[in-house]
Amino acid sequence: MIALSLAEIAAVVGGQTHDIPDTSVTVTGPVVRDSREVVPGALFVAFSGERADGHDFAEAVVATGAVAVLATRPVGVPAIVVDDVQSALGALARHVVERLGATLVGLTGSAGKTSTKDLIAQVLGGKAPTVFTPGSLNNEIGLPLTALSATEETKFLVLEMGARGIGHIRYLAGLTPPKVGLVLNVGSAHIGEFGGREQIAQAKGELVEALPPAEEGGVAVLNADDPLVRAMASRTRAKVVLFGESAEADVRAENVRLTDSGQPAFRLHTPSGASDVTMRLYGEHHVSNALAAAAVAHELGMSANEIATALSEAGSLSRWRMEVTERPDGVTIVNDAYNANPESMRAALKALAAMGKGRRTWAVLGKMAELGDEALAEHDAVGRLAVRLNVSKLVAVGGIEASWLQLGAYNEGSWGEESVHVSDAQAAIDLLRSELRPGDVVLVKASRSVGLESVAQTLASAGTEGEVAAR
Repeated sequence: MIALSLAEIAAVVGGQTHDIPDTSVTVTGPVVRDSREVVPGALFVAFSGERADGHDFAEAVVATGAVAVLATRPVGVPAIVVDDVQSALGALARHVVERLGATLVGLTGSAGKTSTKDLIAQVLGGKAPTVFTPGSLNNEIGLPLTALSATEETKFLVLEMGARGIGHIRYLAGLTPPKVGLVLNVGSAHIGEFGGREQIAQAKGELVEALPPAEEGGVAVLNADDPLVRAMASRTRAKVVLFGESAEADVRAENVRLTDSGQPAFRLHTPSGASDVTMRLYGEHHVSNALAAAAVAHELGMSANEIATALSEAGSLSRWRMEVTERPDGVTIVNDAYNANPESMRAALKALAAMGKGRRTWAVLGKMAELGDEALAEHDAVGRLAVRLNVSKLVAVGGIEASWLQLGAYNEGSWGEESVHVSDAQAAIDLLRSELRPGDVVLVKASRSVGLESVAQTLASAGTEGEVAAR
């Protein structure tokens, strides 16, 4: 964070200082909510949660080196006391970004936010110091904490914005007002909570409504291939830039293909030139993510050649998202278990099919959460797609939603031993340990609540101790 005295922070957040002998003392370290992340000079934010109360760690964090605690009550050590810690954190973030000279890039969408954010960060990071959301910390706590990690040297601040309802993105954009706003897509993720795709589009479009007008540098980057996103052009005063495979897109891809290993390659076209890209990531769905990143970077002054080089060199920065492990015994594990929705599930299955040409493929899948009335149909459709893509083996893991996956595969023609329904992650591990053989490719994917990352991690660490039969 930029250096601020405790007196300045107290004034910004409307708090009262307690047990602070000298309010001119400066916070020079990060703002953190996890006591394990405290370093000398830090400000510790004491949230009260279901499992732990940050106030209980106040004495320990100050002993570790925290300058003070942002709290809702006096804690016996230097503290700034406020009525609501979350609101105070947001106010502090707003103050800091207003002091910065950085360009703020906000992005949202139903699928691909984190992968795209990581691409944007790597592309812009080659141009100038860039701070970006770690992992998927894209809510009302994670976003301000990310913004507060910026310093005077930061030139680009890339912030992922999530939403679980109308008004959420409007709130986040109010904390960290973006100059560039990117909307990736409107899909089925959280459709049960929102109540429909139109409501999701309404929520996601709050980002472009928050942008400054074109004459003040505002830029709305929209997906030309998604009608609900493209329609958001009418909701913004900012300059509109379209990306996609559509001929009308300002930044588009041509000659899209997958390498033999399942990595996308294409010809990138921008208003200032064209260049070839071959990505290190896996799956054709990353083409759209790459185009979104390219559109942002082009608007911020990068050439087509610079962007193409950066995209070709970019890797995955966030765990459990098409994370590929090649085992010594020839088995390939694809850990995409961080989350799942119908769009990302389809993309992952297509990537599996591309990666597994000439090899035996396994799709280890669990439920997709928060689909509401569409849950049965969407799980059935994914099971059917696995069969249509000639996935060799489908292992559906978990409760009723997993049974719908397996039933969809069965009804599509997957009889016999081509698909199976198992009760839990351990059952899937036991099955795969006994059945995998060298050369197999295994995709593991489900909503985060299912916890299938344990399957991928266990299988990825096997293969060197005779656990897998060489058959």
